[in-house]
Amino acid sequence: MSISGEPTLRALLQRRDLGLTMVSPETGLPHGSLDRPLRWVHSSDLADPTPFLSEDLALLTTGTQFDDAVAIDTYVGRLADRGVLGLGFGTEVHRSGIPAELIAACASHGMPLFEVPYRTPFIAVARAHSEAIAAQAYARRSWALDTQRALALAALRPHGLDATIAELGRRLDVWSGMFDAAGALTVSHPRDAVDARVLDELGSRVVEILTRGLEAGQSLSIGDHSFMLFTVGRGGHLRGVIALAVDTLDPEARSVVTSVIAMAGLALEQSEQLARSRRRLHAQLLGSLLADDPALARRVLGSLPAAPVVVAVAADAPAGPLTDWWERHRAEHGTAVFLAESEDGVTLCLSVGDEALLDEVAARFGIRIGVSDPEGYDSFARAHAQALTALRQHGTHGVARYADTVGSSILTALATDEARLVAESRLAPIREQDARTGSELERSLRTWLEHDAKAESAANALGVHRHTLRTRIAQAGALLDIDLSTFPARAELWTVLQTARD
Repeated sequence: MSISGEPTLRALLQRRDLGLTMVSPETGLPHGSLDRPLRWVHSSDLADPTPFLSEDLALLTTGTQFDDAVAIDTYVGRLADRGVLGLGFGTEVHRSGIPAELIAACASHGMPLFEVPYRTPFIAVARAHSEAIAAQAYARRSWALDTQRALALAALRPHGLDATIAELGRRLDVWSGMFDAAGALTVSHPRDAVDARVLDELGSRVVEILTRGLEAGQSLSIGDHSFMLFTVGRGGHLRGVIALAVDTLDPEARSVVTSVIAMAGLALEQSEQLARSRRRLHAQLLGSLLADDPALARRVLGSLPAAPVVVAVAADAPAGPLTDWWERHRAEHGTAVFLAESEDGVTLCLSVGDEALLDEVAARFGIRIGVSDPEGYDSFARAHAQALTALRQHGTHGVARYADTVGSSILTALATDEARLVAESRLAPIREQDARTGSELERSLRTWLEHDAKAESAANALGVHRHTLRTRIAQAGALLDIDLSTFPARAELWTVLQTARD
């Protein structure tokens, strides 16, 4: 970020009251030589003043040192190496005009050379520059105070935090953005100033910073873009990141950003307190809905998603970011949703027409979601139970719908962890026999039952003689202590085989 009005050598040369004249052609100088910030103006006729000089200043001289056979090219080279930004030669004091050797040496080393006329004392040049520095510092302090007032007024508007971040970008004349605790971009001003691909990469970097719990400011580059990132919050309670498309900030601008970080932290803390209260309220309202009575929820909330609705339960879901996502979607698209936390996970209730959004949510957050059949509010408890059933039968992230779960088999719905333990204990004798002798009793039983207990077709599928299969079935029945000639025994065995883990 360039700081408006910062004193430079060009600005000093443009002072008409000083009468300074540029001697070096600007086209022969390194790019930007006259526009670098000029820290100070100093005068010296020493043969080698560099031990007493600092970087980024202009040096004034009358050239008396050149009478002692000082190597002018070496002299200018030392100044350039020390970081001097320009050399002013006072004419008609010790000699008329500027030595040709000095002009050539400055051209060789890319050193801007300018003439200080006899009528202009060196002290006048130094004073003019110090006044410019003071004026620039005053202007920056005035800018900072004016900006602080503008930011305070922005904070009082509706959606005060968003307005504050946007006002910060306007005052700094850069793109500004705010990422929430989940790494989602919630504020972008100007909205289309940064390419979407760059913002995606920036969002990934933000997630890394929040995941690692890093604090304070960080600078990074993405392609041709430079950004500074500032975390909001502390330690394990980072609440977001403010991003600015800038590579550096002067002290006044940094103080303004620091105040915005403090305001953002306070605003997010207040929002979090309200969110916690809202979550507790919604948890109580969920209890009334589970009693199939939506009256209380309607009185408190004003409205609920239009029936018929689907009820969804999300496991291992980040309740805060999930709530924030739904709030943003409701604000942008008018999607009605009821969301509440409980021991079972995050419960969502939404109209049937909005059900497809659950797939987007599951993919975005990498979570499992069980979804009920469409129901009315008078059957909310049944819908919630259906969602839990679908969720428990779904092992990976994504959406599992109750209709698909029960459509596959009633055994799937009964395959709880407790049932699996019982089934595995029941099969233990034949599994031990298979492990010890390689007899393949379990595989033979499964294939035999799949072929309706017909030895001929099952033996062909296994690639063994039917007498061998009958021997295995008899051996398995003895180990399990059941009579496999009866239908109830075969039905129980099939249930055990389907329920146990392979």
